[in-house]
Amino acid sequence: MEDLEIINLWKSNDQKIDQMMLLNRKNAEEIIKMKTQSLLSTMKPIKIFTILAGALWVGILGTAVVNLFLFSFSKANPFFLFSAAIQVVLTAIALIIYLYQLITLFQVDITEPILKTQEKVASLKTTTLWVTRVLFLQLPVWTCFYWNESLLENGNWFLWIIQGIVTFSFTYIAFWLFLNIKYENRDKKWFKLIFSGKEWIPLINSMELLTHIDEIKSANKVFDASSTSESGFVRY
Repeated sequence: MEDLEIINLWKSNDQKIDQMMLLNRKNAEEIIKMKTQSLLSTMKPIKIFTILAGALWVGILGTAVVNLFLFSFSKANPFFLFSAAIQVVLTAIALIIYLYQLITLFQVDITEPILKTQEKVASLKTTTLWVTRVLFLQLPVWTCFYWNESLLENGNWFLWIIQGIVTFSFTYIAFWLFLNIKYENRDKKWFKLIFSGKEWIPLINSMELLTHIDEIKSANKVFDASSTSESGFVRY
């Protein structure tokens, strides 16, 4: 009789420990979800500011380009017109990506399944890399928008050599970055130099936190399987 009471007491204590461990894991998961949402929320102000500033820039520059095309095309500086048009197009593409990111940030909900949150964070990571690639493609046009006929006719060889080196260098850097800005290069110094602000660090921290949730869920599965096995052994 005493042996049976001891076994029952042991089972009761074991169940309480299991319940406490499960509760702790659930609490840890909820805390991580709240931290993740808090980190992602810190990205909203910079996205909103960028969208507003970008929209203002596209509005002003786009209006100037359209007016030149429609009313002063024959008198317009073709280099400025070409450069400004590229600027408007690339910035508009970046604005669309930023708007998509902002909508995604507002859609993040800690009550939804963790897989959906992971998908949204992964989407934010991918689009952040792409918008940076697109914006760097603007580099070459900053070196030629001020060219004009007078510069072409009166410029000397030394000036053109310097200008050629600058334009070629900016073009090379722009396309090199476009091809090499990849998540696989995140540990390289140049990558960390570019991605070191509030648009990237909270994102990476969120990904790491979500990975911890996966680890907790995996631990729960192992723990549940172990508990079931031990429970069956005792009954046997």
